[in-house]
Amino acid sequence: MTSELVVDVQPKEISIALMEDKALVEFQKEAREASYSVGNIYFGRIKKLMPGLNACFVDVGSGKDAFLHYLDLGPQFRSFQKYLKQVQSDRKKLYPIAKATTMPDLEKDGSISNTLQQGQEVMVQVVKEPISTKGPRLTCELSFAGRYLVLVPFNEKVSVSTKIKSSGERARLKQLLQSIKPKHFGVIVRTVAEGKGAAELNAELETLLRHWESAITKVQKCTKTPLLIHEETSRTVGLLRDLFNPSYESIYVNDETVYHEVRDYVSLIAPDRVGIVKRYTGELPIFDNFSITKQIKSSFGKTISYKRGAYLIIEHTEALHVVDVNSGNRTKAENGQEANALEVNLGAADELARQLRLRDMGGIIVVDFIDMNLAENRQKLYERMCENMKKDRAKHNILPLSKFGLMQITRQRVRPAMDITTAETCPVCFGKGSIQPSILFTDTLESKIDYLVNKVGIKKFKLHLHPYVAAYVNQGFISMKRKWQMKYGFGIKVIPNQKLAMLQYEFYDTHGEEIDMKEEFEIKP
Repeated sequence: MTSELVVDVQPKEISIALMEDKALVEFQKEAREASYSVGNIYFGRIKKLMPGLNACFVDVGSGKDAFLHYLDLGPQFRSFQKYLKQVQSDRKKLYPIAKATTMPDLEKDGSISNTLQQGQEVMVQVVKEPISTKGPRLTCELSFAGRYLVLVPFNEKVSVSTKIKSSGERARLKQLLQSIKPKHFGVIVRTVAEGKGAAELNAELETLLRHWESAITKVQKCTKTPLLIHEETSRTVGLLRDLFNPSYESIYVNDETVYHEVRDYVSLIAPDRVGIVKRYTGELPIFDNFSITKQIKSSFGKTISYKRGAYLIIEHTEALHVVDVNSGNRTKAENGQEANALEVNLGAADELARQLRLRDMGGIIVVDFIDMNLAENRQKLYERMCENMKKDRAKHNILPLSKFGLMQITRQRVRPAMDITTAETCPVCFGKGSIQPSILFTDTLESKIDYLVNKVGIKKFKLHLHPYVAAYVNQGFISMKRKWQMKYGFGIKVIPNQKLAMLQYEFYDTHGEEIDMKEEFEIKP
């Protein structure tokens, strides 16, 4: 299996697509000014105690107050708070963590009211982004994640990923980290650290310790809360850190800054693989070039077709996600209804596993498969689903089919599910249902070009059109595009764009910024 990562950087958002054997399996889209990110660490202030919930709300500097439960304070909370007071007592010299006093662990059945006070300052980390009406979820058990290791302040333990099965390797890693980790720090060894030498692990440990020192220095000099003291790496680099493996064939990026950022990171973790990072400079939009736009439009939405007429219906609710499996207009299999139901259900299991990763669906997922009478067929379906979900990085749990033919799945949810609406308001008629005569569309485009060149003075620009319209504009020995270039200058470029509707158009300047030339015509019946 080969994997490719394609990064589309736009002025307002970054989209990242992971392809496995040319099929889209993960898709993430994030606004460039997004205020929250899992892993960010804040120095916040307790805003309100909620004794009934045994929790509190923390002001971390954004619209929604963040939620912190008593059990998320961590056993070493008292030690951490005492150390923060010692750090803040001297603004010039940083109090070393090795000299920190260890306090008794926090009781598991304690009360938030007896532990925290309103207005108290705390160091917290985002573990779950805001979802629907809920604010972000916080923890006081901080962690700094790297590719091989996770550094945990005020935790003396060294833990090794359970996915490393060799007892000898587990013992080697544990002994190695015990010998190099500083006092009052714990370490979690990630799966990809298997087989790595002391030099590589020590280099990453030093990097994570620098992140910690940078964060605690900001707390030392902080005069006003709330304050962001450690920002998680960009979504692109964060995804690379968790996903990177030798099967990556290419990483394509269409932005120079992000390209260098990704290239620098790959040169750190795999110097021999730095050549797979490539700068995309083609005229076509990057997602169109790799056939991702088409897959996005066919893979999102309420109804998903997957195999010879069979389809899934996916509904999102506040409490859970519901998936219905339908055989559609399939003809019956030769072996009868049971074999037909098994074939449809196995195909649904394959597609559903992809959809869970693609949409990043979390929480409770209930799947209504087609009823099957034979117990061995129900077991086959359960085993197929478990096998498909092995590729999923998110923690999950799958229950066998109930007597009603329902499968229940829980999947870790740390950010809102990716829900892209494939149906959209018509950009040509603006919902009125009537448009200008289609035959005059090219005349409208020419008038826009004339206005841009002769009135606004923009000589070089790109005109994005639906691929069918772009083909019409480009066709012929002396094409319409050539006539425009001869009349208005050769700075005009026509680019086919699969994201656009049939009679939709977009103008972009040489810096990639959109030039808004849209107008809503008053159409009279």
